[in-house]
Amino acid sequence: MTRKTIWTGLGVLAAVGVALAFAILWRPAIAPRGELAAASQEQIRRGSLVVEAGDCAVCHTRPGGAYLAGGLGLVTPFGTLYSTNITPDARTGIGQWSFEAFERAMRHGISRDGHFLYPAFPYVHYRRMTDDDLRDAYAYLMSGPPVNAPATDNQMNFPMSLRPLVSFWNILFLRGETSSYDATRSAPWNRGRYLVEGAGHCAACHSPLNLLGAESSGEQLAGGVVDGWEAPDLRGMASAPAPWTHEQLLAYLRGEVAADHGAAAGPMRPVSLGLARLPSADVQAIAEYLLSLPPAAASAVPPAPRQAPADAQQNQGAALFQASCAGCHDDAAPMRQIDARPALATTSALRADSPRNFIKTVLEGLPPTPGQAGPAMPPFAASLDNRQLAQLAAYLRAKAKPQQPWQDLSTTLDALREQTP
Repeated sequence: MTRKTIWTGLGVLAAVGVALAFAILWRPAIAPRGELAAASQEQIRRGSLVVEAGDCAVCHTRPGGAYLAGGLGLVTPFGTLYSTNITPDARTGIGQWSFEAFERAMRHGISRDGHFLYPAFPYVHYRRMTDDDLRDAYAYLMSGPPVNAPATDNQMNFPMSLRPLVSFWNILFLRGETSSYDATRSAPWNRGRYLVEGAGHCAACHSPLNLLGAESSGEQLAGGVVDGWEAPDLRGMASAPAPWTHEQLLAYLRGEVAADHGAAAGPMRPVSLGLARLPSADVQAIAEYLLSLPPAAASAVPPAPRQAPADAQQNQGAALFQASCAGCHDDAAPMRQIDARPALATTSALRADSPRNFIKTVLEGLPPTPGQAGPAMPPFAASLDNRQLAQLAAYLRAKAKPQQPWQDLSTTLDALREQTP
């Protein structure tokens, strides 16, 4: 083989490599839309429910900002993303997007101008939605008032600051189509699965993530951590040591107080309030599907022996409970009768394996929902120091699970205190 032949072959390989990289890393822009066909009020109404089921406002509306105008910071292991404006503003929103561009973003994570969207936008799940739901959602978004709200620059760490690299993430993890109908199950069960796996994208928060930020294979809905809160394992809820009934889960999903479990807090709070605006049949379908999920295989490793908290700590915790909590949470507290809130010892936060959600709830409280009656709780971050909060947590955990005190209480508390504004 001559040197010329070798160089020619290398040149061909290089050209093929460049072409392949170009094909992987580049997507064409889609032309701005033309005149929109008028959508019916019924289609817009249906679209509003699809957008609500997809939790769009939860991420695309910052506190104090205009509805769906973006600007909310989303902290990820790879840096901070800021949600974008999805109002029909022609310059800063999606006003120039055709349905073709909208569908490509929802199914493939590619913006109208061809740049790759970060997978914090759950297109991995939205791609499971039906064409009709996507068309309805598009009609609703295009019917709203345009808001001029330029995008905030993301603060992503290198190399994830290079958007084209997301294409390789897509090759590895972008899977899944619309779920097929399971004729062996009821219509509500199938509807519930569709909402959980598609628009609701429950696994995006309730699953552990691998090193590349994708849901760990085979661990969907096994639980995760979001903004310091524990998103619990959703498998086996009906057969858990503290089982959920259909009525309890329905109340929780609607933002109400669930007997023997408590109310949604943290990132789940706005999600539950959005679900409350969906048709009752949809929320019931979600509950039916979730309660049908089998538990994970039991671990063969026996739990380590645990030591009960000392009496002195319990006495101090009891005093703190009487001073700070009893007015609302004591057995005789009037608030217990008003909104049927459960005894603290029976709440899911105090029976969880991790103290995260209890600590976060005490530190941040549960803000009231404007215009709605419902559970509310003031934050105690400024009034209880770490020592006091640890004593309170140990006291209440001993009431909930006396043989299983939280072993990681101090380290978790220190970490979460640092994250509290």
